[in-house]
Amino acid sequence: MTKLKLSAVQDEKPVKLFVTLPAALHRDLVAYAEILAHESGQKVEPAQLIAPMLERFIASDRGFRKARGVDRNPNPKPSTTSVKSVPATLSAQD
Repeated sequence: MTKLKLSAVQDEKPVKLFVTLPAALHRDLVAYAEILAHESGQKVEPAQLIAPMLERFIASDRGFRKARGVDRNPNPKPSTTSVKSVPATLSAQD
């Protein structure tokens, strides 16, 4: 079984944000979603991964935590909420 840094998506009220991704990054995001779907047995839309990936990145950035004066665990545990519970807000156009 592949050990991915992201295992689930947190269920919170989403805020719409529209992003433009380079094509190569989008392909990687699609591939990541496919692997995660295979591992979890649940369909995962690539757009659903952006928020938890950013959250994980920010939570693990010691410099950011230090600058904000926040002492949080540098290796946060991923959410256990189902990926299906977060609506996709990104449409890809390659």
